[in-house]
Amino acid sequence: MFENIKTIFFDYDGTLHKSIKIYAPAFRKAYQYLVDNEFAKDRKWTDQEISYWLGFSSKDMWKEFMPDLDEDIRNKASQIIGKEMLNQLSDGKAELYDGSIEVLQYLKQKKYKLVFVSNCGIYYRDMAKKLFDLDNYFEEIVCSEEYDYIPKYEIVKKIKNKYPSEMVIIGDRIQDIEAGIKNNMNTIACNYGYGSEDELSSADYEISDITDLMKIL
Repeated sequence: MFENIKTIFFDYDGTLHKSIKIYAPAFRKAYQYLVDNEFAKDRKWTDQEISYWLGFSSKDMWKEFMPDLDEDIRNKASQIIGKEMLNQLSDGKAELYDGSIEVLQYLKQKKYKLVFVSNCGIYYRDMAKKLFDLDNYFEEIVCSEEYDYIPKYEIVKKIKNKYPSEMVIIGDRIQDIEAGIKNNMNTIACNYGYGSEDELSSADYEISDITDLMKIL
C-alpha cells in the first residue's frame, strides 16, 4: 500500500506531540474563568473529556463546546487557553511521543517529503518548531490560523500540489482521515492519540505507536 509514497503529511497534536500535557491545564484555567464570571457551571473535567477537543481548531472547538457563549467571552477564554499553553511550552512541559524524532530522522533520510499540517495557531506552531527543531525535518510547517481556520482538508488541498505524489496523511482525529479521503490520499490512523475508534475506522491503516511507521514506510 505504501511502497510508492513520496510525500507524508503529519498531524502534530496526538500524533507526534502528547499535547494533553499542556492542553488540559490550559483548558481548566479557561473554564474556571467562565465559572468565576458565571458563564458556566462549576464541574470537574477529566483529561479524557478534555482530550476530545484536541484536533479541533479553536473556532470549531468553541462552536461545538459552547455555541451560545458571547463572542467576546469566547475570545477571552480562547486567549487564556492559548496563553497558558504557551506558558507550558516555555516552561518545558511539552513532550513528544517516544520515538517521534527518531521516526522523523528515519523518514527524512529515506528522502520522503514531510509536511506538517496542524489545526493550531501561528505562535503555538512557531514555539513547537523552535522547541523541537522541526525545521530539520519538514519541508513546510503549516497551521490553520494561516488559513483563517478553514477545515484541514481544504488546507491540504491548497498545498498538496507543491509536492510529489503518491501521498499519505498520518493523524489521530477524524479531521486527518477526512483530509486524506477528500484529497485522494492514503491514510494512517494513530490509535494511541486522542481520537475514538469510530472516527478512525475509515483509515487505510492503523498504528499503535509512532515507531510503527518505520516498519511500513
